[in-house]
Amino acid sequence: MPAHPELDNPFWSSLASVHRDLALRSGNVARYPPEYAPFLAVADARAAATSDFEALVAPGESVYLLGVAPKPPAHWTLEPFRPLAQMVCEQPIAQVEGPEAIELSAAHRADVLALTALVYPHYFRERTMDMGRYFGIYRDGRLAAMIGERLGTESAREMSAICTHPDFAALGYARRLTAMLTNDTLRQGRLPFLHVSHENPRAKQLYERIGFRLRRDIPFWSLRRH
Repeated sequence: MPAHPELDNPFWSSLASVHRDLALRSGNVARYPPEYAPFLAVADARAAATSDFEALVAPGESVYLLGVAPKPPAHWTLEPFRPLAQMVCEQPIAQVEGPEAIELSAAHRADVLALTALVYPHYFRERTMDMGRYFGIYRDGRLAAMIGERLGTESAREMSAICTHPDFAALGYARRLTAMLTNDTLRQGRLPFLHVSHENPRAKQLYERIGFRLRRDIPFWSLRRH
């Protein structure tokens, strides 16, 4: 696996580039505001000052790290999860026919939050959709499927919140949206990437079938301040 510093430490890379204006930072520690995402990052795995963590994480709060984690401060708990599959796509994906996809805006926020609460609940927050562009397919006045941009740098962009309402499953909507946003990202000269749990083999297999490949298994942790 070739080294790719931006993708190997994706939270830090995003907070230092496309989301620099959102970043809350103290020394070599940075995070997203809680209403955007519960993600924290360190510049590298070398020890950061306890005061930097304390400046950014409230007592009793849990945050998540991806790719790079420090030795936790005393009386904090760093818990490893199973690594995620980090996948990339380097060639355009064949577009499939289907309903029109529209760009989602603040006017669609309630629908987005309702869908993610149902099928993608873990890391989506009130203002997550302000981190990039989001697109959706509506059927019968309901948000049937969606996709968005979350992490990113000048050279790469993450496909995220790829989800379909159970009432509209197996209609190809997720594939249609993924192809659309992946191809647009490639046209911009950026590398599309995504993260998927190995506990979700159906989604991982879909991404493999349409042209994504596994770049690496990337470590994933929660960090809790007591």
